[in-house]
Amino acid sequence: MTSDEFNEKWFKYLEPRFYGMAIEHEQVIEYMDTEFEKEIKINPVFDYAQIKVKFGTSRVYATSSNTSKWENEIDKILKK
Repeated sequence: MTSDEFNEKWFKYLEPRFYGMAIEHEQVIEYMDTEFEKEIKINPVFDYAQIKVKFGTSRVYATSSNTSKWENEIDKILKK
């Protein structure tokens, strides 16, 4: 899946005027896709705005208590 395909799949949860997934890395996209599948089952107000690398580390802007966990995992994937 590409970042465009990811954003298309999750468009319903993408905040207006934001671009969503901006990391073009297959493992990161697969990881976040799996995590979003889990999140929507437990978080009725879930949405996201951006998933990107900023100042050398990942940033996930979303209405979730898991953003720090996701950022740490993305950073591990990108360092492989």
